[in-house]
Amino acid sequence: MGFGCNAAGVIGTRIIDSKRERILSIVTNAFVPCNGRFPFLIMTATIFIGCYFTGFLSSIVSTLAVVLVILLGIMLTLAISKLLSNTLLKGVPSSFILELPPYRKPQIGKILVRSLLDRTLFVLARAVSVAAPIGIVIWLFANISFGGLSILSYIANFLDPFARLMGLDGYILTAFILGIPANEIVLPIILMCYMSASSLIDLNDTMAISEILTANGWTFITGLNVMLFTLLHFPCSTTLITIYKETKSAKWTLVSFLLPTLCGIIICLITNGIWNLVV
Repeated sequence: MGFGCNAAGVIGTRIIDSKRERILSIVTNAFVPCNGRFPFLIMTATIFIGCYFTGFLSSIVSTLAVVLVILLGIMLTLAISKLLSNTLLKGVPSSFILELPPYRKPQIGKILVRSLLDRTLFVLARAVSVAAPIGIVIWLFANISFGGLSILSYIANFLDPFARLMGLDGYILTAFILGIPANEIVLPIILMCYMSASSLIDLNDTMAISEILTANGWTFITGLNVMLFTLLHFPCSTTLITIYKETKSAKWTLVSFLLPTLCGIIICLITNGIWNLVV
């Protein structure tokens, strides 16, 4: 379920009886990309990896790149689950028996009400409660200036040295941080920063996006590390709030925030370091 929405995936762990295994599932849920990350992954793979090939082969290579990134997330899910099982969440694995319930005629009314109220509105309410304040913060950061530079630029300049070690830049890292309400706004924030705009920019033209990113120094290694960090970074605010509500624990919410982020930082540092040594 996490491939659709990590928050929904966290809610879906309610069916697990074992508290230990439920927490394992919750903590590792963010290692698979949700629906909000896929467009950015696909676009980046198309522009900076598929561009080295032509025609149908370009699409094949881009698709393969996205698949490999997803497989990396699944492998890390298994590895982190094993690590936690041997450290913070030691215990005896529980058995799992799936019993098929009696077949009954679907009750359309109950299905719609349950899906709409208990799932959709439940998640959307949490998203709006964080997205609105963060949206105001982003607008203020982009529009308040000191010494000719916006607050957004000061933040990006501060983060730039570390971001460069990861094969990114300060604006990209800033966009990921400010994009915590929803993964869908990371690219619009990046475009807003590069174009010195005062509000989020949403472009649908891949060629136009490619020109803007390339003009601001994006290369193959930038695209690769952006894909890796898109996969491996902290969950969105909705997911974090849902994790806290489901676990009733600030500790496991913090672990869910830090684990994928640290993995993303370490892997980006490694890939960028290898690239700099080779190229």
